[in-house]
Amino acid sequence: AAAFAAGKLSSRRANGNAKVQLSAKRVVPCAAGASRGRAGAVGVSAELKKGLSGEVKKVVLAYSGGLDTSIILKWLQDTYGCEVITFTADLGQGEELEPARAKAEKMGVKQIFIDDLREEFVRDYVFPMFRANALYEGTYLLGTSIARPLIAKRQIEIAREVGADAVCHGATGKGNDQVRFELGYYGLKPDVKVIAPWREWDLNSRTSLIEYAEKSGIPIAASKRQDQPYSTDANLLHISYEGNALEDPWVEYSEDMFTRTVSPENAPDKATYIEIEFEKGDPVAIDGVRMSPATMLTALNKYGGENGIGRLDLVESRFVGMKSRGVYETPGGAVLIVARRAAESICLDRGESHFKDELMPKYSELIYNGFWFSPEREMMQAAIDKCSANVNGTVRMKLYKGNAIVVGRKSPTSLYKAKLSTFEDDGGAYDQKDAAGFIKLNALRLRTLASTRGPPA
Repeated sequence: AAAFAAGKLSSRRANGNAKVQLSAKRVVPCAAGASRGRAGAVGVSAELKKGLSGEVKKVVLAYSGGLDTSIILKWLQDTYGCEVITFTADLGQGEELEPARAKAEKMGVKQIFIDDLREEFVRDYVFPMFRANALYEGTYLLGTSIARPLIAKRQIEIAREVGADAVCHGATGKGNDQVRFELGYYGLKPDVKVIAPWREWDLNSRTSLIEYAEKSGIPIAASKRQDQPYSTDANLLHISYEGNALEDPWVEYSEDMFTRTVSPENAPDKATYIEIEFEKGDPVAIDGVRMSPATMLTALNKYGGENGIGRLDLVESRFVGMKSRGVYETPGGAVLIVARRAAESICLDRGESHFKDELMPKYSELIYNGFWFSPEREMMQAAIDKCSANVNGTVRMKLYKGNAIVVGRKSPTSLYKAKLSTFEDDGGAYDQKDAAGFIKLNALRLRTLASTRGPPA
């Protein structure tokens, strides 16, 4: 755990070699060339055009640097003749981000933002969501959903900073992400124009996308010329796999798909024990070593992944109305939610705990559907945070072959009183005779019903 806290543990990049240290520092937006706004706008029309979203002068594009968003970048230049500002968010997805800058520069982008948002993501979005023990449809830890509000927020901030009149995302017209992004945009800047290329263009196949890229001089990796076995979305909380090979819900996923977890069968034969310390509902230390939020989640990912914890094969109900099958890896989150509930079990009153559980399905649905910035989510969050203020203590976890098992919990403000619950002599702390009146009062309506209507059939 000390290695995590010292910042020595780094996120593994896609090439397996390059590493980036966890940091709360935001990368300053850079211009292509020697200074901001000085690079030539290669491939950008000097004349504005009018697309389906009307005339656009300047647009902030959520840009990954991948083939699809590179095609979107060029399409925006061709279709709208507008200036494109790219924004790439580091949410701990485990990919090298500097190539995105190089691609954007090559395509004539003058203002490029690459922001390290990992600490903000975990501190202000993941941890508040986990205080609610949020699970969509009882199982999904909302790894994709919770990232969208932060991306939308930062896009709008950049749009204001650079004077852009539009924002653009790469979500398709079939999924939830288009809704999540756009509800975020409109909730933060009601008058913003939103460009959703997948709802506007006629590039409706992999072949047509490749042809457009070739015609536009966009480099295409050999692997991108064929349909991928599945699409993925990743951040520090999770990675998801959807589509193509996974579209038949009866067909089992392939083991070689996973990148963050070993299979439970191949996990160590010896259990791993860790102690997670909580303050006001959030994890702050592992085995006595305090960590920042992003470092904490990175550490939990490592512990969970090494022990085969956090895989989920799910058919979910999309907000847009269809069913979708997804496979997820959320190793750290799967450990954290079990540990949090253990901490709550000794720190929260029954009424608090049960009412919080009643709120959870609605809270989870709001996040899944994209209503992070809604007043009802904020109202619920205030109640959840008030409740979580009393969740302090330490939980000891046993991690073994796909299982996150609670084996101990303690708290300086624990409501568990051994003297009250003991089966031995409690010294008069609890008078068992009192239970008779308690039972009679609670049975009164049942006795009345039975004497009037007869016993239930």
